[in-house]
Amino acid sequence: MAGTGWSRTGATAAALTLAVAFGVGGSGGAAAQGRDPAYAAARAAGQVGEKPDGYIGVVGGGSPELRRIAEDINIKRRAVYAERAQAQHATVEQYAFTSGCRLIEQTEPGEKYMAPDGSWQTRGRGEPNKDSRCP
Repeated sequence: MAGTGWSRTGATAAALTLAVAFGVGGSGGAAAQGRDPAYAAARAAGQVGEKPDGYIGVVGGGSPELRRIAEDINIKRRAVYAERAQAQHATVEQYAFTSGCRLIEQTEPGEKYMAPDGSWQTRGRGEPNKDSRCP
C-alpha cells in the first residue's frame, strides 16, 4: 500500500502465515478445503473472485444470496487478518493486501480475480496480472 511504510519481507511472512491459516498452498486455489458448495459453484462460474485487498468480490453485482456468502467469507477473513496482522506488527490493511496478492496468485485457470486497474479478469494459464507492490 503506497505510503504505509510496510516492508515486503514482513508482508511476505504475513502472507505465508495466512496461507497456513487458510490451508492454502500448492494446488486447489484459495482454501478449497471446507469450501461452501454455493461459494465453490459461484467461484467456478466466475460469479465471485479474489480482489487485491484480500477479500472476495462479487462480479457484476450478483444475487442477494451470493452477496451474503461473499460478505460472510470476508468477515471471517477480516478476523483472521486482524489476528495475524497484530502478531506480525502490521496493519490489517497491509496484511490483507499481501494476502490478496497470494490469493490472486493461487487462483486457477478459469477463476476470476480483480486486476490492479479494477477490472475483473479470468485467470489463464500464465501468471495473473498482480499489483506491482505484491511481494
